[in-house]
Amino acid sequence: MKKWFQLLSGAWVGLVSHKLRSFLTILGVVIGVSAVIALMSVGKGASASIISNIESLGSNLLFVRPGTPTDAGVRGAVGTSVTLTREDAEAIAEQVSYAAVAVPVSSASMQLITGGQNLRAQVTGVTPDYQWAYNLQVAEGSFIGDNEYQRNMKVAVLGANVRNTLFGDNDPVGQTIRMGNNVIRVIGVLASKGASMLGASDDAIYIPLTTLQQLVNRPLTSRGEHVVNQIVIAVYDKEDIDAVTQDVKSVLQYRHQIPIGGDDDFAISSIQDLIGTISQAMNTMTLLLGAIAAISLLVGGIGVMNIMLVSVIERTREIGIRKALGAREHDIWGQFLIEAAFLTFVGGIIGILVGWGISLAVTRFYSLTTLVSADIVLLAVSVSVGIGLFFGFYPAWHASRLNPIEALRAE
Repeated sequence: MKKWFQLLSGAWVGLVSHKLRSFLTILGVVIGVSAVIALMSVGKGASASIISNIESLGSNLLFVRPGTPTDAGVRGAVGTSVTLTREDAEAIAEQVSYAAVAVPVSSASMQLITGGQNLRAQVTGVTPDYQWAYNLQVAEGSFIGDNEYQRNMKVAVLGANVRNTLFGDNDPVGQTIRMGNNVIRVIGVLASKGASMLGASDDAIYIPLTTLQQLVNRPLTSRGEHVVNQIVIAVYDKEDIDAVTQDVKSVLQYRHQIPIGGDDDFAISSIQDLIGTISQAMNTMTLLLGAIAAISLLVGGIGVMNIMLVSVIERTREIGIRKALGAREHDIWGQFLIEAAFLTFVGGIIGILVGWGISLAVTRFYSLTTLVSADIVLLAVSVSVGIGLFFGFYPAWHASRLNPIEALRAE
């Protein structure tokens, strides 16, 4: 313990004896570490924000979409099959016990006109259960109810952005919108929820699915069933998602008459699948940002090696005296290596504080979510000390190999 204390105290003396040189050496490490902290905190924050946004929809959602059709051995694009129907959703709701709701959804791009405003937007046809599945809150009026759905009523619920575009500060509830050759009455406005990886409800226009299928004249299947774009299934407990997935698959295979071992004409995914994919992509991006920032750490490490070699030259006579008094090679080697590690450690601590400050400034002034986690801090400190040891090794080894007689003759 006494030996290590002597090495550390010697490193401190070397640091304060050459303040400007030490400052310039530390500066390179500070820039590198602060860049790593700041960029990785942006990546981590973006990942956490996106995942939180998705989870706000609920972690218990399943999505059933049309699969990939095959014609003469050629597989088509995902979602181009016309295989899912409103009746499929009704069968799932009736036969899959752990499914809270099964919501058929369809959409179409339509022109909306009201007063002097004209807007091309995606109109989504839904059932009353859509509000519960996506946890949508109504700010004004009401959402689509069973009465509007069963009677194919020409009513609409607007997202917050659509409401502002079409009606400004006026109350939209009870007002009408021309949708093609049809007049649609607004019955509600949704509370603003922000953007989402699954689509922004703020930019949406919801009408009863039965009404949409009449307006756009969607074709029926050969069995007379109503085609939809997807089916959203809300599960009571997310622990039952795997079981529900298998049950839904069995129901659809039976209804679509898919033989055992045949290719399904639908695809099932979950919120958890989406979160896993996004997490993997965002982690890769965060590591890439950290790797880019780490280049400046390597430059700082080269600066450490350069300064340590200069220090060895300046202290050649001191090394000769220490060897003449009985210091062994590993004592000299340890002294210079500890000095290099100490310099980069101090630079790493300062760099963490600077990087943390930068990330807080980014959050405050640019409204970007940042997250400085313990693993980022530990990584930055470990890398900075590791760079000190790596780049300080050669100068320390060179100092330990000096001939004491020649070192004593040095001026």
